[in-house]
Amino acid sequence: MTQQKKLLMEEERKAIVHYGKKLIESGLTTGTGGNLSIYDPETGYMAIKPTGIDYFEIQPEDVVITDLNGNIVDGRLKPSSEYEMHAIVYRNRDDARAMIHTHALYLTTIACLRWDLPAVDYLVAHAGGKNVRCAEYATYGTKELAENALKAMEGRKAVLLANHGVNVIGDTLEQAFAVLEQLEFCAKLYWQAKAIGEPVILPDEEMEHMVFRFKDYGQKKKPQQGREQHGII
Repeated sequence: MTQQKKLLMEEERKAIVHYGKKLIESGLTTGTGGNLSIYDPETGYMAIKPTGIDYFEIQPEDVVITDLNGNIVDGRLKPSSEYEMHAIVYRNRDDARAMIHTHALYLTTIACLRWDLPAVDYLVAHAGGKNVRCAEYATYGTKELAENALKAMEGRKAVLLANHGVNVIGDTLEQAFAVLEQLEFCAKLYWQAKAIGEPVILPDEEMEHMVFRFKDYGQKKKPQQGREQHGII
């Protein structure tokens, strides 16, 4: 019996398949929109969703492995057209090991107004500051958009993309997905509050306190390998 060859970054590929489906199931993107990646600093490789494929059709072997210059290391498909938007983050942010880019409805609504998402709720602090900034507009898949997004995400774990969507980073896809869910909830709150009045925005001092509180939020986990590391146990 022939033993099946282990895929390069196999667990990371499986995590991307898993959380890609969760994006659809949670209503955080539609169709083939959006993309996910995981970075391995030891090899310098990035696992990223292939372009233009239904999330429920993607198999682990379809996930593409590239270096941070966009060169394909392993995989038979083309990587996401937004690979540079992911790679530039990993080249410049030591705190990023995973990233989700998506077209979540309420966050994208705010981005279409080219507004920042303010502290309408203390949960905005999950993004690492008093607000989520909106990056300047640029065409999707371009170096200009990647640079704009990186600049506007300084000191934050998330950034809105004008007339486009949102990016969220984390230590793992599990963490990035959890922050994305919280921010989409806050964006919906903001939209609803603006529909009937003018929401009261929390002061900067309170948000600084919340950012500090969230540093120790949740249960402490020991470093793990494989599927548990990526939140797919």
